[in-house]
Amino acid sequence: MLRQRVITALILVGIMFAALAAPGPWPFALVTLALLAAGAWEWGRLNGAAGAVAWALGAVMVLAGLWAVVGGLAGASLGAWWWLAVGVWTLGGTLVLRRGVQAWPHTPRALRWVCGLALLLLAWAALIEARAVGINFMLSMLCVVWMADIAAYFGGKAFGRHKLAPGISPGKSWEGVWSGMAGVLVLALVWIALDRRFGFDGPSLYSRLVHAHGWLVTALALLALCALSVVGDLIESLVKRAAGAKDSSGLLPGHGGVLDRVDALLPVMPAVLAIVSLPSR
Repeated sequence: MLRQRVITALILVGIMFAALAAPGPWPFALVTLALLAAGAWEWGRLNGAAGAVAWALGAVMVLAGLWAVVGGLAGASLGAWWWLAVGVWTLGGTLVLRRGVQAWPHTPRALRWVCGLALLLLAWAALIEARAVGINFMLSMLCVVWMADIAAYFGGKAFGRHKLAPGISPGKSWEGVWSGMAGVLVLALVWIALDRRFGFDGPSLYSRLVHAHGWLVTALALLALCALSVVGDLIESLVKRAAGAKDSSGLLPGHGGVLDRVDALLPVMPAVLAIVSLPSR
């Protein structure tokens, strides 16, 4: 299992770096579109879509993304759409988690399919806009989730006593959440120092926030992003439990499915673009 995980991770990293190194933004846009289209297919399967319907969801994702690329919309700021995504994840996610696993299958399937597809498209659009801002900015955005996840894992193992959502994800604890948030704050401090020393291809998310809004607002924004990453993770866990599935699919050997790897990123990426769109102090 570990060998499979490592091999799959190395292949994915190689593909992503090749796409980022290619001239122009479109190789990266198309690779990530294919990845999230696979996520749309998984979402359909987890939510009762027959084979053809699940494939259709993936196809719609691809066609919508290609239309955005050809029409010059990919990489353009979507303004209020980022805040709409934040609202859906915050209010809708809270409602779904409060209702619990048993209530999820009673939500109309078509509504689940459409909401999932729309949120995947917005997450992809946010990723492409972040890439247009700069690679340093995009990577610092992704690392909010990755650091929160890593720090939460080790913090939960060491200090976890109080369960976060035992009926949805028994392994998660409040101590893990706090550890993840602390890890992200430390990461931000280190990254800001590196920005000042090396410059890279532009400021990171953290440097942009500090410059525009100051340290306190930056810390609060990062804590909010960590909380959204937890919501994304829990929502996917809830959906899998409702479907009786351990993984979203077996597309990524050793890792499960695409949604298993990007669930926490889906609400965070639009939220980052929403936050940086705020006027400076």
